[in-house]
Amino acid sequence: MSMQEPEHIAVSKSKGIEIDWKDGLHSSFSLAFLRDNCPCAVCTGAHGTVPQKTNYQSPSPFQMYKPALKMLTCEAAGNYAVKINWNDGHSSGIYSFEYLRKLTTEGGS
Repeated sequence: MSMQEPEHIAVSKSKGIEIDWKDGLHSSFSLAFLRDNCPCAVCTGAHGTVPQKTNYQSPSPFQMYKPALKMLTCEAAGNYAVKINWNDGHSSGIYSFEYLRKLTTEGGS
């Protein structure tokens, strides 16, 4: 087991995810941050497609009403990730612990 693996994960469908890592680091990811950083092929533009960015963190002041972002479900994907189903219809993102750790160390959360 690596010290860079989660020791404890707390999920709040209305707030986000908090992770205590085995090496003592703490991560806190808001819903908007998680949704805007979805690692799926559609959101990242893999396979030569145009990235589908959501921009929940910095919405346009001229944007029409948009329902509040919520997690419908958050479940384990093996022993290496979590899979989130969002209320905006998106459900293909699998957030590996390695990816979440990388977001933390890059100053993203």
